Amino acid sequence: MDTENLYYFEKVPVAKAIAHFAVPMMLGTSMSVIYSILNAFFLGTLHNTAMLTALALTLPLFAIIMALGNLIGMGSGTFISRLLGEKKYEDVKHVSSFAFYSSLVLGLVVMAVSLPLIDLIVHGLGATSESFVFTKDYVMIMLIGSPIVVLFFTLENIVRSEGAAITSMIGMILSVVVNIILDVLVIFVFHWGVIGVASATVISNLVASVFYALHIGYKSQFLTVSLKWFKATKDILSNVLKIGVPVFIMSIFLGAMSLIFNYFLVEYGNQAVAAYGISSRLLQFPEFILMGLCEGVVPLIAFSFTANKLRMKKTIGFTFKTILVLAVVFGVIVYLISDHLIGLFTTDPQLIVMGSYILHVTFLSLFITGMTTLFTGIFQATAQGTAAFIMSIAQGITLIPVLFIANEVSGFHGVVWSLVIADAVTFLVGAIMLYVLRNKLQPGIDQLA
Repeated sequence: MDTENLYYFEKVPVAKAIAHFAVPMMLGTSMSVIYSILNAFFLGTLHNTAMLTALALTLPLFAIIMALGNLIGMGSGTFISRLLGEKKYEDVKHVSSFAFYSSLVLGLVVMAVSLPLIDLIVHGLGATSESFVFTKDYVMIMLIGSPIVVLFFTLENIVRSEGAAITSMIGMILSVVVNIILDVLVIFVFHWGVIGVASATVISNLVASVFYALHIGYKSQFLTVSLKWFKATKDILSNVLKIGVPVFIMSIFLGAMSLIFNYFLVEYGNQAVAAYGISSRLLQFPEFILMGLCEGVVPLIAFSFTANKLRMKKTIGFTFKTILVLAVVFGVIVYLISDHLIGLFTTDPQLIVMGSYILHVTFLSLFITGMTTLFTGIFQATAQGTAAFIMSIAQGITLIPVLFIANEVSGFHGVVWSLVIADAVTFLVGAIMLYVLRNKLQPGIDQLA
């Protein structure tokens, strides 16, 4: 970590420090969502609902692979930031080397175990006879490329953890730009359809991973990818896993919830699944902006937790106010132009109506999902493993029974509204735990009390 990054950790006003850490992350995540939206848009121009359905059905698989990257990346990243706050720079090298090689091994294990089971996985994702071939094509490429995808998410996290927020952003944007260019080629020039889209994702992640590895190897003072620094000590494993495992479980629950949600939507036809796929991608834009804000400040909170708790308090308070403002702005925009947004992806009037309705309902919980992400980030940054674990399962435990009940009571409308109910319950759980832990984390948490 160079002196400029250390300066932002310790010296500059909180608002400026948050901007330094969060704005690049927000831009990077928003670019990722723009890619996801363009992905659906490009496939939508082929007027093949089965392809759009396959794209929606494979979201849980991508969530699981991403979860493995975040397991190592978030666990190692928050540990690295705390170590930097304690000025234990040699330990940082050991943790970063561990993160690099363990993420590759995890990806290889996923590929080796899953490829022989690919037909079972595709059926498990809910593919129908119409979408089976397209879904299998996407799944096959993603499984082959899983070591690369896991590595990408790991490296992005640890680069950001040392304060190199702009470098982290450049890597994410590089991945998105390469992805979009390749998408245009594979869809409109080579006509590879879904298999081309999946290949573009893997290749773009590879390009960004190489970029991050070069940064770590040549520009980072404390991070390393050198095998000679690799250690898997009890201290490293416990600190990485107590935060990484809850992050992984949360991602798995999100993937499982998406899978279960798709199962319920399939009852109402492929159009319902496609409408949810489109609307969820549009919803990802403001959600990822808020996620970028909350995840961007995690290194700052983690560093301040070991170095300056008063600065942590100010960071949390400013982030809370920013979430509120952004949620209101995005909500107003969506309610004004939702039909036009859905209409960018399809001319099917039923898809437009269903997609617009899903957007209206799910946007009701935008603020509380932003706050839930902030709560989770605070628990991760301050090494509150139990609280992070509870947050990781709260939404899933709530959503599953609510889905069954709401589907029986209100059909399609109940399925959509179940998302808002689960988000609200998760928010309450996080707020209660934050209040309970406030004495332990003082003076960082009383700003929210």
